[in-house]
Amino acid sequence: MTNEPLEKTKGFAIMQTKGPQNYLKMKTQIIRQPIVTVAGHVDHGKTSILDSIRESSVAEGEAGGITQRISFTVFTADHLKASCPLIDKQGIKLEIPGFLFIDTPGHAAFNNLRKRGGSLADLAILVIDINEGIKPQTAEVIQILKSNKTPFIVALNKIDRISGWKKANDELKNSLQQQPQHVKQEFDEKFYTIVGALNSYGFDAELFYKISDFTKQLTLVPCSAKTREGIPEILMMLCGLSQRFLKDRLKLGDKAKGVILEIKKEKAFNYVECVLYDGILKVNDEVAIATFDKPILTKVKAIQEIQPLSIKFASVNESTAAAGIRIQISDKTDVLPGMPFMQYNTLEEATSEFKKEIGEGIKIDKRGIIIKADSLGSLEALIVLLKQANVKFVKAGIGNINKADLLSAKANFEIDPIDAVVAGFNVSVDEEVKDTYGVKIITEAVIYKLIENLQKFREEKAKEIERERLMGLARISKLEILHKHVFRNSNPAVFGVRITAGKIVSGMELIDDNGEVIGRVKGIQADNKKVEEATAGMEVAISISGIYFDRHLADKKFLYSELSENQFKKFKGNRDLLASDELKALSEIQMIKQKKTSGWGS
Repeated sequence: MTNEPLEKTKGFAIMQTKGPQNYLKMKTQIIRQPIVTVAGHVDHGKTSILDSIRESSVAEGEAGGITQRISFTVFTADHLKASCPLIDKQGIKLEIPGFLFIDTPGHAAFNNLRKRGGSLADLAILVIDINEGIKPQTAEVIQILKSNKTPFIVALNKIDRISGWKKANDELKNSLQQQPQHVKQEFDEKFYTIVGALNSYGFDAELFYKISDFTKQLTLVPCSAKTREGIPEILMMLCGLSQRFLKDRLKLGDKAKGVILEIKKEKAFNYVECVLYDGILKVNDEVAIATFDKPILTKVKAIQEIQPLSIKFASVNESTAAAGIRIQISDKTDVLPGMPFMQYNTLEEATSEFKKEIGEGIKIDKRGIIIKADSLGSLEALIVLLKQANVKFVKAGIGNINKADLLSAKANFEIDPIDAVVAGFNVSVDEEVKDTYGVKIITEAVIYKLIENLQKFREEKAKEIERERLMGLARISKLEILHKHVFRNSNPAVFGVRITAGKIVSGMELIDDNGEVIGRVKGIQADNKKVEEATAGMEVAISISGIYFDRHLADKKFLYSELSENQFKKFKGNRDLLASDELKALSEIQMIKQKKTSGWGS
């Protein structure tokens, strides 16, 4: 790998223009490239829109049409003007040097795109298929954008699939107005459905050319990645919004800062793929990389930078933000995705900066579940959604689920069984883990599914706990007597039964279909082994003292658990905790009791 000659670097060009003596002063005045992330629901056309912007065909080559990796795209100011004549037509004087677009393969990577104070992205394009509207992943992205306070525009993709749509003009506004009436009507129906949905998230959304105040309204740009309709308008809106509202945030700082996205291995060397979001990073610079412990101090051995309108990287001697880069470092021990890195003067300075950054979003509760994620950004996004779902956590970490996580969760059994859970976002369980210790493990690669499954488990577990509490006071049970399996007539009577509803336990009192008490279950056997309980569907032998089978049970078909009227009413008041067979048995017990006592259980 060879480094780029100094005379070809960005820093050298700036130094030549401004003079070497003023170079360091001017660094803080340089406007860097805004970082733009493209996000949205799977199959809504995120990568296709980015392909249309850079006029490539990456999407066709992706497995299953789904992005497999993070894709950087550098779009220079010259490229912007050439691709979007509207910039000059609208009188926008470009001051930004271009854009760094980041296409995300999924929410794990999307969540990595953060830094202290919010999102790593300065702007976002939220892609929505106009024909499908807001889907679960779309809603998830909206929540993350809101929590990070990231400005964004909405690309309403696939307008070419509206029945009868035809590209009528190079400018989208004119093309919309020139569509046949029935096409306009269908467009309006789909458009206002999405406007209404966005309104429920607190956004006043409107077509880009009808907006009077971009600080108060959300910009919607209908488009087609296939026909390139609306793509120039998307670029125009990004340029205008960047220069009008983001200029102060885009001034280049005096220290290189970035976020690690992935740790990769390619051929003979390992490298770290990351976004440089501030400053200038040079080969041989010393950088600190954050961890949950003390920072890793390492040296940059080599830099590769993504090339304009390309997916290829080239070796450079230095890289100026914003840039998608690959770097080789001298120490990769414990480097984690999503962690920030920076140039530093002292270890104390780096430690202080990282403590502020990492400590912001991770505040554990006194009780709750265990959570793991594949990166710092993913972990923070998970925490945001857990808070919204009112789920607490006592431990949080990055990486696969390990034995220590399971043992921590196991300790929750004694406090609250509902918290004996390890929830993992885009992580796996370590291979050496052989025992789950009775802990519930829930893992998902899509964050909203993880939250859904976690909530479902907690609801079911809460019902189970309450059910067990109720059952601790009494049991609902219905037994069918197996008359061909009478093993002893008395002292005690031993005979076979099939549990058709509920559960039986030793010591349970049974009644017959006339409400007469038969006696208590002295013992239960299954497959010639003593057991403490038997559940619905099982066939077991039970023993009851004080009766003669041929005198008391010869003409009986069913036996039931004895319930007091108060116990019956408690079960009746918690019908949602009972299975259908238990509800039926409870109804039969009520009818049996009412034969003896009018109004019982009413």
